[in-house]
Amino acid sequence: MQKIEAILQPSKLDAVKDALLEAGIEGMTILEARGHGRQKGHTEFYRGREYTVDLLPKVKIEIVVPDELKDKTVQAIIGAARTGKIGDGKIFVTRVDEAIRIRNDEHGESAL
Repeated sequence: MQKIEAILQPSKLDAVKDALLEAGIEGMTILEARGHGRQKGHTEFYRGREYTVDLLPKVKIEIVVPDELKDKTVQAIIGAARTGKIGDGKIFVTRVDEAIRIRNDEHGESAL
């Protein structure tokens, strides 16, 4: 099993969710996040004063999939989230050794 974590622009969330559902991926956890990458935020003016916005709003999606769905899941996220501009986000893939469904004690891929 693989855990896929994607940090995205909030405006791309609906498109990514739709792409994942279309790819057959149903279970996901979505978190609101704040952070920055290389762009390190930006400056804005509010009521005549300049201030720095260094933690930008982001969305984090966490998905655990069987090994054979990893590439399909990653491609669905990339296809829906990419704008080609800085700040599109990142995808992290890590190995998951065990999954357990609390309700009925299922283990492994059947718990997904």
